[in-house]
This record gives sequence, structure tokens and C-alpha cells, in this order.
Amino acid sequence: MFRSLALRTTAAGPWNCVSARTMARLAPTAQNNSFTHSPPSTPAEPILEPVYLGLSQPLAGSTRDAETSVAALDPTVFNHPIRTDILHLCVVHHLDSLRQGSANTKTRGEVRGSGIKIRRQKGSGRARLGDAQSPMLVGGGVAFGPKPRDFSTKLPRKVIQMAMRVALSAKVHDRKLGVVTQLSWPHGKTRHLAQKIDLLGMRKTLFVTGEEKPPVTLERAIANIEKVKLITTDKLNVYELLKWPRVVLDMKAVSILERTYKKDIPIAPIPA
Repeated sequence: MFRSLALRTTAAGPWNCVSARTMARLAPTAQNNSFTHSPPSTPAEPILEPVYLGLSQPLAGSTRDAETSVAALDPTVFNHPIRTDILHLCVVHHLDSLRQGSANTKTRGEVRGSGIKIRRQKGSGRARLGDAQSPMLVGGGVAFGPKPRDFSTKLPRKVIQMAMRVALSAKVHDRKLGVVTQLSWPHGKTRHLAQKIDLLGMRKTLFVTGEEKPPVTLERAIANIEKVKLITTDKLNVYELLKWPRVVLDMKAVSILERTYKKDIPIAPIPA
């Protein structure tokens, strides 16, 4: 039987002809498939467009630059998708850190007084009582009262960084973010600066400067103006951005924020 099968496979007949035709038909297909399919290529990363924002009127100096100049902002910082849940986490985290946690009450073991039993257990016809420090009596201890504690919570650093991007992007989206070349004031007179702020409609505005220390004259003049605040970038947080209806940054503050919170994503070049 094995001999007949061997002879059948080696002899030239219909069996071998079918096998040869089948192999000839399949071989080019496999060869073509190996050459037609190109190796998988890496997908191209998206290129983001810069955020263009016209300069706001400065507090002091010429207004010619504000009328003709435009600031190009990093889209990874000033055009981030809005995430209200991230903003809520950071606001709660900031408010928790502000709580003193100093509330303190005395338990029955801490209240001053004798530990003697007020009256005997039986025979008086009245309710049974222990010592005068019982929480049921006036002047006694407090049951389950507050004790000093730390209310601060922890939040990942990347979540806080994302919240800063979201808060800045929300201000740009709502058209509540202004950019000026620099924040300065020639003298420390509060009355003149208040008139200038009212003229520009910048009440309820948070001014942020990128300098290590704000200008002395501007800091002195703005300190007594109601509903206006001046801070540096190192004191800027998500809560301050959401608290103030309008935020004004100088160019140095913009560069610091972009350097701190930008992402490594290709950005389209700025047209000349």
C-alpha cells in the first residue's frame, strides 16, 4: 500500500498536475502579498494653531502698541479643553488647605470638677447620674466634639497643572483674559490710578506680573483700590483665576506660564 502511494505521487498524472497548478496559483499570490503591503507607519502628530489675542490698553504709557500688536499664545496652555471636574478638585483642594482646623472642645475627662457621684444610685426617685462632667449636664463635657485636625488634602501635581491650563483657557474662551506689554505706574498716587482703572473698565480685575517683585509705585498705588489686586506669577493659582472675573497678564507673565505649563506638541509657525 505504501509503495503504491509513493508511485502515485511521483508519477506524472492528474494528481501531480492539480497540485502543480494549485501551487503555481498560490505562490504568486503569497509573493504579491509580501511586497504590496507597506510597513506600518507612525501616525502624524497634529499641529496646533497658536491663539492670537489683541493686546489690552496699558495702565501707563503709549496705547499705539495695543492698537496694532497681537500676542500669539501657546495653544497647549491657553486653548486646553475645558474640564470643570478638574477645576472643582483644585478649588476644593485649595479651600481645604486654608482651613485652620483649630476647633477644640473638652471631653468629660478634661472638664474641671470633682469626680464624685452627684447623688446615690437608688432611692431618690430621680434619674441616675454620675459626676458633674457628664455630657447630659450643663457645664459638662462635650460628646464627640471637634478636636484640632488637619483638613488639607493631597492632589497630584499633574492634575494641578492641568487645572491651570483649563483655567487660563476658560478665561480666553470667555474673553476675560487681557495681555499688556508691561504693568507699571509712574507714581504712587492711588486717586489717579483709580481713575485710570475706571476709565478702562478694569474693576474686578486681577493683575499678574512676571517680575519677581511688583513695581513699587504700582504696588503702592493699587493697594488701596477696591476690587483690584496685583500679584506675581508664583502666587497665581487656580482659585485666584476663577475668583476674579477678569485677569490681565504682562508679557513676562505669559512667557513664564507658557514655559511652566506647555506640552511637547508641534505648533504651527507664526506667519510673518
